[in-house]
Amino acid sequence: MDEEYEGNLEATGEDYSVEPAESRRPFHALLDVGLIGTTTGNRIFGALKGALDGGLDIPHSDKRFAGFNKDSKRLDPEVHRKYMCGGHIAACMRTLMEDEPEKYQSHFSEYVKRGIDADNIEELYKKVHAAIRADPTQKKSEKQPPKEHKRYNLKKLTYEERKAKLIERLNALNAAAGTNDEDDDDKDDDE
Repeated sequence: MDEEYEGNLEATGEDYSVEPAESRRPFHALLDVGLIGTTTGNRIFGALKGALDGGLDIPHSDKRFAGFNKDSKRLDPEVHRKYMCGGHIAACMRTLMEDEPEKYQSHFSEYVKRGIDADNIEELYKKVHAAIRADPTQKKSEKQPPKEHKRYNLKKLTYEERKAKLIERLNALNAAAGTNDEDDDDKDDDE
């Protein structure tokens, strides 16, 4: 079906819906937002736009996409495209770079380390979009799992372990009390 329903090849920001072919209908899906707030411009609607551009048939309205104007009741594709291509991130980077350079360095440290600045964010997004289009299979992460799980609470002991621990403490207390008694006896003898 990927040959029949290729999807939107270029991120333009305009509403894209799949037209059914004569042989097969496209995959039909419903958006389940769960407990996420359905405010205009929420990330869930960005995921919806990506699924629509990928060729899925999902019933939707464009009034929740970023760039929808309530007054004119129309979607501004340029504003929507800006959000799809990371324009809002670039604007945040520029603002922080001018106003708070220390916060910029901490917030965007990975970007700085990789040589990404506000001017080439859009090219990065286009490159990622093209790479996903070329090979959409999910890659396994190369990150190694932690060697040992950090445990912040104590491990539960079994009944036998608790019983043995109690006997050890009682023996230690009895032994300590026995040495104190002997010390007291020695003091009495000295007087």
